[in-house]
Amino acid sequence: MPYKIEITEVPDLNGDGATDLSDIELLLKNNNNNLTILDGDGDFRSEESVEFLKEADVVVTNPPFSLFREFVAQLIEYNKKFIIIGNNNAITYKEVFPLIKENKIWLGYSANKTFEFRLNNNYEKWNRIESGIKYGKVPAISWFTNIDIEKRHEDLILYKRYNPDDYPTYDNYDAIEVGRITDIPVDYDGKMGVPITFLDKYNPDQFEIIGFGAGDLGVEAGVRPYNRAYKKLSSALRDGIPFIYDSRTNTVKVPYARIIIKRRIHEN
Repeated sequence: MPYKIEITEVPDLNGDGATDLSDIELLLKNNNNNLTILDGDGDFRSEESVEFLKEADVVVTNPPFSLFREFVAQLIEYNKKFIIIGNNNAITYKEVFPLIKENKIWLGYSANKTFEFRLNNNYEKWNRIESGIKYGKVPAISWFTNIDIEKRHEDLILYKRYNPDDYPTYDNYDAIEVGRITDIPVDYDGKMGVPITFLDKYNPDQFEIIGFGAGDLGVEAGVRPYNRAYKKLSSALRDGIPFIYDSRTNTVKVPYARIIIKRRIHEN
């Protein structure tokens, strides 16, 4: 049964000298006036929920991962500040990545982690049970937000120098391959393909996001169609994905999805 809880003040109900979630729990247990049963089903797309959203200053929640695209689109439509949990795969969505590129959404603290969630009793799979409550772990989870944080403006410390032997150029895109975030060269000013985990370290003052090297987003970023003659060398070849052909060994390397970035050059 969907319901609404309104909390306007949190007193120190347990007398420990601080106000926290334990006080809120006591508040809800002892004051039924804070809880109102909703008329609808509580779906975030319902008229009733949209009216609540319009009143909100900040939205903090764990939305259904299967509806993540719709949920983010609604938050953007109503120009709301938010802190929400999502699977890292959401980074690759064609509806979400452009927002990341345009600095309208970014990863918050605790990015790319394994989160533990409390489960309903009817779940048949779980990782542990404590005090009769089931808990399950979900890997590769991040906080997504549009609220500025200090972490977002911390420079990524770079130390490696560019040389063409260590940084091959893609066959179908004018950028170099960087296999690890720590290997981003300090002295290269062109385009680079980096792992998607880069977003956890992304500082928009230090780097510019050019595009995403996969599928339709890769095509939009300018990744050229691959040479069909190479298909026999790698079944992983797909349009929109940058790849590296080594003529010395006649082999093809297709890196996992890459974010295309470029260093920002600041004039002194």
